[in-house]
Amino acid sequence: MVPKPNARPEPREVQSVLAESRAEVEKLCRKFHVRRLEIFGSALGKSFDCATSDLDFLVEFESLPAGEYSTAFFAFKEAMERLFGLPVDLVIPSAIRNPYFRQSVEQSKALLYAA
Repeated sequence: MVPKPNARPEPREVQSVLAESRAEVEKLCRKFHVRRLEIFGSALGKSFDCATSDLDFLVEFESLPAGEYSTAFFAFKEAMERLFGLPVDLVIPSAIRNPYFRQSVEQSKALLYAA
């Protein structure tokens, strides 16, 4: 079951929607040159609130020519938001400077795609 565009899933549906959307996520990852995609944060736990929560992804892209990286980043973000009907935050691992945030991400992440 892929959610309708702009339809926010219920809290307990998020993990099943992620599982059911796996093929589409993999297709988007290939299209936008994603090397690795992991989800972390509230979507993996009971604190997810469909009214206020977003989906947090740790994303690594393949090496891209200058100028194509930002295009791939924002196009991928928009495609994921359309797919899930939720706001999406993309975090690049190398951009994480706060050690407490890094530890939190490392402890809660789950792999969705690896090229």
